[in-house]
Amino acid sequence: MDKKLMGMSLEEKEVYSKKVILDTKEKYGNNIAIAFSGGKDSTTLLHLVKTAFNGIIPWKVFTLDTSAEFKEIINFVHRIEKEWGFELIALRNDDALKTIEIAKDKAECCYLLKAVPINNAIKNYGLKALMTAVRWDEQEARINEEFFTQRENPPHMRVQPILHFKEFDIWSYIKKYNIPYCELYKKGYRSIDCEPCTRQHGPGGAERGGRDQDKEEVMRRLRAMGYF
Repeated sequence: MDKKLMGMSLEEKEVYSKKVILDTKEKYGNNIAIAFSGGKDSTTLLHLVKTAFNGIIPWKVFTLDTSAEFKEIINFVHRIEKEWGFELIALRNDDALKTIEIAKDKAECCYLLKAVPINNAIKNYGLKALMTAVRWDEQEARINEEFFTQRENPPHMRVQPILHFKEFDIWSYIKKYNIPYCELYKKGYRSIDCEPCTRQHGPGGAERGGRDQDKEEVMRRLRAMGYF
């Protein structure tokens, strides 16, 4: 975590994020995809990309279909796809869905339904970079992340343009540009995962306190396997 970057004004953070985005385009051209979950952070990232390229999202946009998403998230993701004019590619592990019980083993569930389809998509589409919306202050396993991180198996660059945004910055950005966001945030959710692993969580405590804590404890291992 870079405290100097964390202490920037919102405007400075926007400029820095767009530089990361434009540098990614310069290095990897069109062999890039953006992960979009429908949450506040990935919506902010997608908007930054859109504004960096004058209203156009130039790359593939991936979303994960685990079969266990909130209906509100599904509806929101498709709303943004339509309003912002990009083609959404849903990543799904149909073989795993035939055999596992959703959320019984949280780490196995996330690995099979999230990490595996992400890794398969990177290989199948021949991607050189995957852009995600992780943030330093959101989860302990992400504190030492960098804006550009080389990943293996499959080889690609993981790019994280909003690492330096705080939770407050995300909401300030959304308010500043009047960006739509999922209605679940108005119902007491602060961080949204699949429905069986997410509960309402008020303003106090950790941002991801409403997520299943068994999975949070194995986040470093999940991220090493390809999860965000």
